[in-house]
Amino acid sequence: MTRLSRDDVVKAVDRADDVTIAQIIGTGATVEELAEAQAWLANDEPMINDLRPLAQGRVRELVDILSELDEDEEEGPAGPGSAPAVG
Repeated sequence: MTRLSRDDVVKAVDRADDVTIAQIIGTGATVEELAEAQAWLANDEPMINDLRPLAQGRVRELVDILSELDEDEEEGPAGPGSAPAVG
């Protein structure tokens, strides 16, 4: 099994920015593990019904990174009428 390259991540996660790509590669995951993480995000209920164990290890890390990416995408960019971020 080969570890993920930048090209692998860009092909699999089209909306990933450079930081996310680096986080994904930094897990040391393989192409197969990334595919498994994406499968968990897309349809976790069928995988649970197949009695597959919950995602663990690198796959779990990838699920966390990808789900954060999905949350950020759903929130979208702040519009001109939105309140400034506090922090």
